[in-house]
Amino acid sequence: MRNELPFRKYIEAHPHPHKHFFLRRPWSRRGFFQLAGGAAGSILMGKPAVGQEIKKQGVQTQNRARNLVFIQLAGAPTHVDTFDFKQTPSTPMDTMKPEAKDGIVWPVGIMPKLANNLGDLCIVRSVRSWALAHTLAQVWTQIGRSPAAALGDIAPNMGTIVAVEKESERQPGQVFPTFLALNSEGAVGSGYMPTTFAPLRIVPETTGMPDTINPDGQARFDRKFDLMQELDGTLRTANPYSGEMQSYDAFYTAGRGMMFNPSVDQAFRFTTEESQQFGSNNFGNACLVASKVLAANGGTRYIQITLGGWDMHQNIYTALPNLARTLDNGVSALLNNLKASGALGETLVVVMGEFGRTTGAITAQNGRDHFLQQFVAFAGAGVRGGRAIGSTNAAGSATEDSGWSRQRDIRVEDVEATIYSAMGIDWTTVRYDDPFKRGFYYVPESHNDLYGPINELWA
Repeated sequence: MRNELPFRKYIEAHPHPHKHFFLRRPWSRRGFFQLAGGAAGSILMGKPAVGQEIKKQGVQTQNRARNLVFIQLAGAPTHVDTFDFKQTPSTPMDTMKPEAKDGIVWPVGIMPKLANNLGDLCIVRSVRSWALAHTLAQVWTQIGRSPAAALGDIAPNMGTIVAVEKESERQPGQVFPTFLALNSEGAVGSGYMPTTFAPLRIVPETTGMPDTINPDGQARFDRKFDLMQELDGTLRTANPYSGEMQSYDAFYTAGRGMMFNPSVDQAFRFTTEESQQFGSNNFGNACLVASKVLAANGGTRYIQITLGGWDMHQNIYTALPNLARTLDNGVSALLNNLKASGALGETLVVVMGEFGRTTGAITAQNGRDHFLQQFVAFAGAGVRGGRAIGSTNAAGSATEDSGWSRQRDIRVEDVEATIYSAMGIDWTTVRYDDPFKRGFYYVPESHNDLYGPINELWA
């Protein structure tokens, strides 16, 4: 591809590290609140630093999405058996049953319902991961940069950036967290930014969100809360020594707002019949709750959902059909619900793993190992579906045609820029409120135009 060599030369001349690491170090204060705060523990209130310089280049954004659902396929799905289907010497054709739908070869045998949603999907196939380590690459897809880079260890989740940017748009009475993580206990948090913008992590169950009622009843709970405010409220709201006490107060207030709240109960509780429509499993329940939360318009703008289990080094064609059906049931029902309610037009749905899996014949263990080539699927928010952007070679091992203006492999940072652009956020923003005062770029190297949105999604 014409632009791949200059891109690689720039990376070599201006390195931003792409190397392995083990685990992001947790921040003890944030960890305390997430463990001690019950249902609202990870949405501790706080504000970005006041008076800090923020620079933007003033780029034109797509600004088509009010909401975003980010579905992370943890473990790295095999692209050549799913969203970039290729017949290999090992492909069980009777199981996969590929058919051409809207010009897309699709494994109808393992994902029959999404076959009916291909008109909504735009599959980007010219995507290349930077790394082949699960933890590293999974974090990378959530923060849009190398976790081993200068600010990688304190970089916030993309959902946190959306929450920060959309804070001013919250309306009175909207008590839901702006950033919600469903079935995503390992979701990256708010990094160096205030914990009010961290994800509220929930694994949905039929009983709804935990800790939203008190056994003493609402009247007695309200009296106890008011008494607490009388006794020590001023120590938190007017503490001259630390903003931490104000954060405590806002944390309590946010938690109280979600208690004994019928809109919270309605959005997070569901019936057995509803669960069955989404597959009757944790992932399907997460997709169900996501659709209910967005319909409630309670202030949530970014939802992360995780479906793990894609690390299939052994017996891949035994494990793949069941997991693919789980994905098929959940995502197809989510898209259909959003479409029926009219919300799909303002909701961008993004589906991706951290990398792909080896192409050609399967291994001696009947599996596929880690591989850099991957895919990203988009739907909603005006995305023109029923097609693929970019293509790979016959084996699916490398990009043959990038299918976009930059004429190179698409990277995670480009996906990040696309998400921000779709949400009306200037992806060239640089904040100088990070602890090291280095300047935190929403998208790395944006001042050099190294990465950018995939505008062809809407072309």
